[in-house]
Order: sequence, then C-alpha cells, then structure tokens
Amino acid sequence: MGLSQLMARSAGAAGLKVGLLDGPVMVGHPGLSAAKIEWLCRRDVAEVGAGDVAAVHATSTAGVLVGGRRSGALGICPAVTLVTRSVFRSPAARSTGTATWTDLADALVELADAGARIVNMSLSLAAGVFKEHRAVQDALDYAAAHGVVVVAAAGNEGAIDSTVVTRHRSVLPVVAYNLQGRPERISNLGRSIGQRGVGVVADGLMSLGAHGTLRPFGGTSAAAAVVTGAVALILSELPKTRPGELISAMKGGPSRRTSVVPPLMNAWRAFESLLAARS
Repeated sequence: MGLSQLMARSAGAAGLKVGLLDGPVMVGHPGLSAAKIEWLCRRDVAEVGAGDVAAVHATSTAGVLVGGRRSGALGICPAVTLVTRSVFRSPAARSTGTATWTDLADALVELADAGARIVNMSLSLAAGVFKEHRAVQDALDYAAAHGVVVVAAAGNEGAIDSTVVTRHRSVLPVVAYNLQGRPERISNLGRSIGQRGVGVVADGLMSLGAHGTLRPFGGTSAAAAVVTGAVALILSELPKTRPGELISAMKGGPSRRTSVVPPLMNAWRAFESLLAARS
C-alpha cells in the first residue's frame, strides 16, 4: 500500500498535531514511552491496567500511530504530536465503547480548536435523532473551516449504508480489506464510502493492548489508523497541502466512481502525485 516507502522517509513532524477521537489512552504503556501525547482533560487518559473496551481500543489505535517502531506496534508516525480526546464520558459508555452523536460533535470542535490537522475517528455511535446528526454536520463544517482532515472508519456492521460523517467533504472513509484484496465481510460499504474513501489491508496487524502487552488489532478501526498515519507522514513532508488535495490524492485522484467499494490505498503514489504538483 506504499506505506513502507513513506515510513522509510519520515517518522513525522513533531509540530504536526494528530487528533485521536476515541476512548482514553493508556499513556503509560511502554510502547508509548517516547510518544508526544497531549490530552484535553484527565478523562482522556487511562491507567496502564485499564481493561475496558474504550481504553484498549484507543490504546491500540494510538499504537498504530505513535507507538515506538520497535514496540511491536506499527508506529507509523511516532514523531508527531498526538492529541487524545475521549468521547466516552461515563463508565457505562467506556465499558460498551458506544458514544453519542452529541459527544462526537463536541469532541470534533475541541480537537479542531486544539490545532489538530488530522482527526482519526473509529467508534460506534448510539442511535441519534435529526438534531444530533445536525450537530455533527455543523462540527464537521467547523473542522473543515479549520483545515482539518477527518479519517473515519466505515464501521464493522457489514451494512450497505452512508452517514452524515461519510458523506462530508472533509472526511476520508476507510474500509478494511483482506489479504486477497477484497473488502472484509464485516466492513460497511456505501455510495459515499465508494466515492470518497479508500481500503486498507488490516489482516494480521498487532498493536498495543492492556497491561503493557500487545494484541491483534483489525477491522475498519485498524484500517482507519493506518490511513491516518499515512496522511500524517504526507503532511509532515508537504505541510502546505490543502485538505481537498490530500483527500483526492489518497483515493487516487478525481473520479466519478459508482461502486460502493473504494479503491485500495497507495500512500506512496499519493505522496508522489502531491510532490509533483508542488514541483
């Protein structure tokens, strides 16, 4: 997927802020010992021994992004600054790993205000009403106005669907592919996902887990984190790239795709096309 070439070229720029919209991160995990992590309040971090769904998921996502490259996690962009913001504000929400649309909207605005240029979003959302969906639309508009690219997991329900998130111009939806080059059966697909998104092979990925250990990490959450890491490396090398240019390059350039299945990501090709445009 062109990731190894990017990782050989760069570990990311320390001045680049990547927002993690997820659960609380176990910032004391040995695999994150060298990572630059900021958080907005104490509820955005967790103890190393935390075993709840939200904390384990967020720590695995953080490992793909800023884990040490010798930690066992992928550690795509370990030199960037990770800004973590938990959307699970109650013990019940943390245990189930399900957020509300209102929590999502608030978190997006806060990460944009904190200076994040990319936001990684991979979470399950509780059913919402029109007013709550509108709040997320407004928050995405706000993030777009601040030059933020949102990388969003398409979801693991195996559905053909689209949402206010996957339809938004500032969002790059991500589907998980298997080693045979086909979408995983659990991955959500849809018109906006096929038109605007990319696919990533996430089979066999390991990342950080509870109690300082490693664990298997897959599905669209892992795939989205891989795309976020690739985008972070590209922006580290080409910081003047505009969000629209970046999203277009990541999905292989302008197209009028009608398939509900997005193309596989080629991060190196995206970087080369943006570099050529600058030249």
